[in-house]
Amino acid sequence: MDMLLNDDQLAIAASARAFLDEHGSPSRLRSAIESAEGWDQDQWRAIAQDMGWLGVAAPARFGGSDLGLIELAILHEETGRTLTAAPLFPTLGLALPALMTAGCEARQAEFLPRLIDGEVRAAVCMTGAAGAALPTEVPVRITTDGDGWRLDGTAEFVLMGHAANLLIVVARTDGTTGWDGLSLLAMSADTRGVAIERLTSLDPTRPFSRVRFDQVRVNADSLLGAPGKAEKAIRRMLAVGTVMLAAEQLGGAERTLEMSTEYAKQRVQFGRVIGSFQAIKHKLADMMLAVESARSALYYAVRRLDIPDEMEEAAATAGACCSEAFLQCAGDAIQIHGGIGFTWEHDAHLYFKRARADAALLGGPAHHYAAIARLTGLEPGEDSRA
Repeated sequence: MDMLLNDDQLAIAASARAFLDEHGSPSRLRSAIESAEGWDQDQWRAIAQDMGWLGVAAPARFGGSDLGLIELAILHEETGRTLTAAPLFPTLGLALPALMTAGCEARQAEFLPRLIDGEVRAAVCMTGAAGAALPTEVPVRITTDGDGWRLDGTAEFVLMGHAANLLIVVARTDGTTGWDGLSLLAMSADTRGVAIERLTSLDPTRPFSRVRFDQVRVNADSLLGAPGKAEKAIRRMLAVGTVMLAAEQLGGAERTLEMSTEYAKQRVQFGRVIGSFQAIKHKLADMMLAVESARSALYYAVRRLDIPDEMEEAAATAGACCSEAFLQCAGDAIQIHGGIGFTWEHDAHLYFKRARADAALLGGPAHHYAAIARLTGLEPGEDSRA
């Protein structure tokens, strides 16, 4: 963990790691992803009720711990180490900041206590068939319908959508472009006209879903904030989500480095442990450099999330660094493990698949680098601060 974490934060990290050592073993992970539900419901209940993780960044007036985003990042880092098969990231990394930024007091009072309890499991519908990052492609359209609203369209790549009972939906008003005309809505997953289809995807530990909205009618209370005015809340949600995803990626990269180091000390080739070979030493050193660089980028970003002028640039930096570190370490881990690293029985492929899937979420490294260029004035665009 980061050297600047205080004693309480280090204790949270130690407690989370101890819990996941007991409740997040590789065998339990495989049992969860092979089950009919595709996720670990018992682990989710323990996370909510025994550990209290779901309230770590929520206000005390709703039953939360009123800590902060650093503690939330710590938990995401630890769950990234074990590829936790539960809707923690979509619920806390995306839905929670959306509710906290856009939701009025009444909507927060309606959802947050149930979210903290573990009753609410959220998914965010915001991506179209092309997988483009917001605001390029918004697949769900919102139109007025009497004294309420109607939603139509199909959201793709909805993370853990099949496990969700609350949907946070990004919808666009016809005739608008860019960040203009975007609305945020919170609605039950069993609302009439909503159909959720679980998809077979690359990462079995955290699958995607397709969510169809066919003339879905909702009342005005479903809106989070003013209609067509959700830009600020959506950008905040994406910044926090990018950083929490980066924390997971850091945890995964760190774990693959540990796995590779342990294996290099045990595997014997040509009468020597392979860790004594220069090629393996260099690869492990490169992996460690990637992990520590990603750690610096992550905890720099966490501390900038509450500074509006720096939030998005810092998040993009962490998103790019941590994504690339996880990709590098997961790929190198398979190479270091050799033949066994390519087998279904070994866990290396699960980390590699999570790394590849995560690299496509929220825009991926290329999107983050483009955002940094715009935000720093290196490339003209609406976000330039030249």
